[in-house]
Amino acid sequence: MSSVLYPVSFDQCPQEALKIVKTLQAHGCQAVFAGGCVRDMLMGRRPHDWDIATSARPEQVEELFPHTYAVGKQFGIITVVGGDHENYEVASFRGDVAYSDGRHPDAIRFVDMAEDVRRRDFTCNALLGDPVAGVVHDFVEGVSDLKAGVLRAVGEPARRFEEDKLRVLRAVRFAAALGFEIEPATWAAVQSYAGRVAGVVSIERIASELEKMLLSGHGRRAMELLDAAGLLAEILPELTAFHGVEQPPQFHPEGDVWNHQMKLQSLLDETIRRCQNASADAPRFNAAAELQRASADELRGLVWGALLHDVGKPPTCRFENGRYRFNGHDVVGAKMAEEILRKLRLPNEVIETAVYLVRNHMSLTMMHEARMATRRRKLQEPLFPLLLEIVRLDSLASFGDLSLHDWLVGLWEEEMRRPAMPHPTIMGRDLIALGVAPCPEYQPILRAAFDHELEKPFADHAAAVEWLKGFLHSRYPKLLK
Repeated sequence: MSSVLYPVSFDQCPQEALKIVKTLQAHGCQAVFAGGCVRDMLMGRRPHDWDIATSARPEQVEELFPHTYAVGKQFGIITVVGGDHENYEVASFRGDVAYSDGRHPDAIRFVDMAEDVRRRDFTCNALLGDPVAGVVHDFVEGVSDLKAGVLRAVGEPARRFEEDKLRVLRAVRFAAALGFEIEPATWAAVQSYAGRVAGVVSIERIASELEKMLLSGHGRRAMELLDAAGLLAEILPELTAFHGVEQPPQFHPEGDVWNHQMKLQSLLDETIRRCQNASADAPRFNAAAELQRASADELRGLVWGALLHDVGKPPTCRFENGRYRFNGHDVVGAKMAEEILRKLRLPNEVIETAVYLVRNHMSLTMMHEARMATRRRKLQEPLFPLLLEIVRLDSLASFGDLSLHDWLVGLWEEEMRRPAMPHPTIMGRDLIALGVAPCPEYQPILRAAFDHELEKPFADHAAAVEWLKGFLHSRYPKLLK
């Protein structure tokens, strides 16, 4: 197998990664950048990981560099710690003997550059870049596929997926994130292997691939490809249940729950891209009242909460009095969302954020009627800005009325300008001092006292105690001795 050489500039390459390549080449070894970094560089994107492939054996790599980790040595991979304290994977050119578990090679053998390429997943990921010579080696017409926007398996697609079932999910993720069309033979193999992923690929890796899709800013296309391939029915059947679940047209002119979810996913993709590109000191909301700043952990919870916000609709769907109703779908959905995300073994913080969003996404319709204390408590919840964004997306993906959302954003911004909520002045010791023995009524009494304080702050502790005496006499006289 011969390669086509393409001249390329490696200006984006980190100096420490370049040093590793030069050191290997200076000792008589072939060394090149491999995989996604070469692909992204050719596409004008900023590479994230600079992986290196070499003819050097793992032991040679360990000898040449003072700081290494041998975690993947059995697969021919040594991690080199660069002078910038970044980790760089250095993989020996290798061929895999067999994949009896459908995920990992049983053994490896060391090969040349051309044969190493044959074991890689897709042509766009099988390009090798030599920064010293300033060329890209293309053994598989990967550059042509990049230019055409085509995702194609290296060699025989079924063989690539038989070797590693995770590649089935990666095909969808790459096609969505890169905006590529999946080549027909590769797509046929994706569909054929859709039912062989679950049970072979660990649930953690499945969850990781799904989350990468959702956070890519191209989540809608990823979900549509998963659905069309039959993968969604295997790994998230609760979402395929959205198809055909009709909604009242006066509130949901977009159609059934699946259409609503896909419309929302498109809007969410815009939010993800906006937040990922925002500076650390950007306001929470932009001038259009759209969420524009969120932490990486918040975005993780947001994408799962948005994906599952209506998961309770299929089991609660009823046709009553001439229209479809989904009574309690937020409560049912929160329980389902927690079960789904725990099965996917996501971190507790991500699960809690997503479940909060699912459970509360219908709750803000009553904020107009809520007393000030209730509003202030809600507005002060740490995840409230994410909930506002769910409300905005949900509204735009259905009837399109943003009046509630925009009013709530104004309330939230006003609340953020207030001094921080005070600690309650009235405490349990004040009840004891008035002769009220500990009892179940303590909690509602203390909550009522704090609600009053949020709306009309007490001048001092003495004034608070006087208010408490009057409140107890009027509402709980039997508790006073």
